[in-house]
Amino acid sequence: MRQIIFIVNPRAGTERNKQLQATIDTVLQKDACNYEIQYTEYAGHGALLAQLAAKNGADVVVAVGGDGSVNDVLRGLQGSGVALGIVPMGSGNGLARTLQIPMDMAAAIALLNAGLVQHIDIGQVNGQLFGSNAGVGFDALVCKRFNTSERRGLAVYAWLITKYLWLYNDWTWSLKIDGKTYERTAFFISVANGRQFGYNFKIAEDASYTDGLLDVVVVNKFPKILGAFLGLRMLRGTLLSSKYVERFRAKEIEISHPRLKLFQKDGEATACGPVLQFAVWPLAQKVIVPG
Repeated sequence: MRQIIFIVNPRAGTERNKQLQATIDTVLQKDACNYEIQYTEYAGHGALLAQLAAKNGADVVVAVGGDGSVNDVLRGLQGSGVALGIVPMGSGNGLARTLQIPMDMAAAIALLNAGLVQHIDIGQVNGQLFGSNAGVGFDALVCKRFNTSERRGLAVYAWLITKYLWLYNDWTWSLKIDGKTYERTAFFISVANGRQFGYNFKIAEDASYTDGLLDVVVVNKFPKILGAFLGLRMLRGTLLSSKYVERFRAKEIEISHPRLKLFQKDGEATACGPVLQFAVWPLAQKVIVPG
């Protein structure tokens, strides 16, 4: 009988957590699975809970939350061989959308009964893992403001983008991509393993999480009046065809700027020094996805 551990970010609220319990009891096949629900109590706690679950013989550890919660569980499962499940209950849910995991709670839980176990690539930046994407510039700033906002959701995310679009100043970045050097004045640079930030805003619409490569998407300086059009391109999945956007595919990337102090990974703003070094770990994690 399989042992499944659900790791839940309680920020979703009491009623949502009650709904989760009831849905698990209804949908999960009890003759094939034992399960336990564990709740995180502080930032990063999910990584410890996932690590302990793997050591105690769990077959599947399920991240219940958004990309930040998934990131925590990924870190805890690193190298364990234990499969990751995802029940998307966060804001953007970028990796879940890339993996085509349903946004519906019951449908996502049903995958644990009959879903396909697939190996996916995992990104790494300065020793820290990411499943979906990491980056610098404007998107890191928006993530920082979004993380500290008392309200969540697409409306808040869109409001922050609109507000800071006109205030943000482009930086000139140094890049090294598989040994070749570049210099770009960019609005933001995203290193993508998945296809989107979340909310169906696609940063690399044809990225593959199984090709052993990371997609480096450089949004070069553009007239701010066109910001809404670039946002529309993301929603339509045509960002890479913009004349202001470059895409590289690589195994090793370095991004640097002497004033760099902040980047984002899986939607979480993170402090850093002036140099970020990226690498990919091919097919490093088992994930339950639709069959």
